[in-house]
Amino acid sequence: MARQINRLSATKVRTLNAPGRYADGAGLYLEIGKTGAKTWCYLYQWAGKTRQKGLGPVRLTGLAEAREKARYLAKLVAEGIDPVSPRAAAKASGKPTFGTVATQLINDRESGWKNLKHRQQWRNTLETYASSIWATPVDAVEVEDIVQVLRPIWHAKAETAKRVRGRMFTVLNAAKVLGHRSGENPADIANIEPILGRRRKGVKRHHPAMPFVDVPCFLKDISTQSSMGARALELLIHTATRTNEVLGARWKEFDLENALWVIPGSRMKKGIEHRVPLSTQVVTFLKTLPRGSEFVFPGQKERMPCSNMIMSMVMRRKGLSHYTVHGFRSSFRDWCGEVADVPREIAEQALAHQVGNEVELAYRRGDSLARRQILMQDWSNYLTGEV
Repeated sequence: MARQINRLSATKVRTLNAPGRYADGAGLYLEIGKTGAKTWCYLYQWAGKTRQKGLGPVRLTGLAEAREKARYLAKLVAEGIDPVSPRAAAKASGKPTFGTVATQLINDRESGWKNLKHRQQWRNTLETYASSIWATPVDAVEVEDIVQVLRPIWHAKAETAKRVRGRMFTVLNAAKVLGHRSGENPADIANIEPILGRRRKGVKRHHPAMPFVDVPCFLKDISTQSSMGARALELLIHTATRTNEVLGARWKEFDLENALWVIPGSRMKKGIEHRVPLSTQVVTFLKTLPRGSEFVFPGQKERMPCSNMIMSMVMRRKGLSHYTVHGFRSSFRDWCGEVADVPREIAEQALAHQVGNEVELAYRRGDSLARRQILMQDWSNYLTGEV
């Protein structure tokens, strides 16, 4: 029976001249082109189709080396790795993939990010938009790869494109510092704008807010829902806090006996601790929530809060997606000015805004907690129709 492998010899490789493909066995072939050029290739089956991987010209790759390369590729196929995929290239080069570097960078940095939403966005934007280069060796990422990632969103989603490019730039810069790549950063804006052009700058808009006169009716409506998004939205509206402050809330921050919620500076936009007085309605509401997690509104993943989309989904289901969740802070502020008639600085302190110049802030020692306690109780009374 004829040999199924090692059919060729060095002499035969040297003397063969007729154009065609000659099998050595185990997927390795000698190809001779019409011009007489001789190259090696490896043929294999992938997803029901025959695929080909070039192994280099005969003048640079001898028969023994070609067989060794073919054995390596056969091993990749056996491991479920397509030899022509970026994953295979990463394994062959010994360099980490873009995704590996990105994941490690996020893991190293996220403990210093106070904003949970920021942490999630870093992962989500890169995993979503940079998926095409996720398995590519980090030293093989080129300008063309970055352009392919950004082209669909460069003008259509200008702000998102700005963040994605910036995060890819940071990952590739880290890879260079770690010695995984060299040369210029392909995600540099100077490499992108000549190809995709300048991004269209968006117009700054205020967050669309529900008129405060409509908020009590809306709140009564969602109070009958059992979803976690509805519960989180109730707390946000009553306390006039931000989305991240609510979704990242931990039970240890609440002192229900003294009707107080203390949000640490690490979770606040300005990095300053914020004390939120709780109305009697909010205290009662919080006592009805389960405590199976450290988070008031736990997510599906262990030790993680809910997605930042759960409250906006409530708005969408009610056909109110033209209003934003953040806009309820504006609803509260409008009520303060038109109904409660409280001093401006008290209303702004309730929103965790800093009011006044540096001198005024330096001399202001308190946070007007007692006055804000009255304000927030009046707000809850307004929301629930109680006197």
